[in-house]
Amino acid sequence: MTTTTDTRRGGLLFQRSRVAKRDQTVFIGKLVVAGAIGAVGVLLQLQGGWVSHLIGIFILGALYAHMVELQHQCLHHTAFTSAKPHRIVGIPLGIPMMVSYSHYRVRHLQHHASLGTPQDSEFFGFDTRKPLTWGVLARGTFSYDRFLIVAREILRSWRGTWKYDAGQIADRRRREIITEYRMMILPIAGAVAATCAGYGGLVLQLWVLPLLVAIPMHFLLELPEHILCDSDTTDVLRNTRSIKGSWFSTWYTNGNNLHVEHHAVMTVAINRLRERHGEVTACAKFVERSYPAFYRAIVREANRNSGRSA
Repeated sequence: MTTTTDTRRGGLLFQRSRVAKRDQTVFIGKLVVAGAIGAVGVLLQLQGGWVSHLIGIFILGALYAHMVELQHQCLHHTAFTSAKPHRIVGIPLGIPMMVSYSHYRVRHLQHHASLGTPQDSEFFGFDTRKPLTWGVLARGTFSYDRFLIVAREILRSWRGTWKYDAGQIADRRRREIITEYRMMILPIAGAVAATCAGYGGLVLQLWVLPLLVAIPMHFLLELPEHILCDSDTTDVLRNTRSIKGSWFSTWYTNGNNLHVEHHAVMTVAINRLRERHGEVTACAKFVERSYPAFYRAIVREANRNSGRSA
C-alpha cells in the first residue's frame, strides 16, 4: 500500500464547506421529484394494460435504486442544515430495498476511512479489488441473495443476538441499527397481510417485481466508484473514479458519478460537487467522459479476464 501527498490539495477540490440552506432546498426538491416519479409508477401499475404494468415496474425499480442514492447523501449529513432530519428521512428512503440507514452509515463511513487499505469493506459487499470476470459481474448484478442476509439481520435483531461484524461501534449506533431492522418487519407483515386479503398482485407489482429491477440497477450505479482503480494507495486521485456524465446521470445517481470529488471531502453537499470536477479532470487518474464509455471498458476487462480463466 502506498500513500501520496499531492501538492495540488490547496485547490477547491479538498476544501471543506458546510451545508447551506440552498443545499437543503435542492435536496428537498429531489425528494419531491422522487415522490412524483413514485406516484407515476403506482398509477401505471393501477392501469389495466400489461404494457403499463411493465413500464410501472421499471419506473418503480429505478426509483428504489435512486432512493438509496438519496439515502447515501443523508448518511453523510449533507442534505439538511441540521443533523436530526437525516436519519428521519434516511430510514424510509431505504425501506423499499430493505437497507438499514444506520447500518449502512457506519459501514460506509468506515469505507471512507479505510479506502485503499486491506480493511476497506463496503456495505453492499462487492469487492472491487478482485479480478473482474463475467461470473463475478453476474453474481454482483443479480445479488438477490442479499435479502437472505437482511432476513438474518431482522431475525437476529428480534432475538437480541445482533452483533456488528466489522469492528467496534458505539452502543447508541448498535441500538439504532437493531431498531431499524426490527422496523423492517412492518412492511413485510403489511405485504403478507395484503396478499392474504387478496391483493397479492399489487404487492408483486409495487414491490417484489420492481426489486428485480432495482438490485441490478443499484449494482451498476455503484460499480464505477473504485473498480479497476489503484487499490493499493490511499490517494483519492488514484483509488477512485469520476464520470463527467450528463445532467440526467448526475441527477439519477445523485452525484455518485462525481466520486473523486465526494471522497476528497465527503462533507460537501452533493449538488456542489460539479464545481470541483474541473480539478478532478486535471489531476485525477481515472476520469471517464460518460457511463457508456465506462461500461465499454468493463466489458473489455471482463472479456480479457474470462478468456484467461477459461
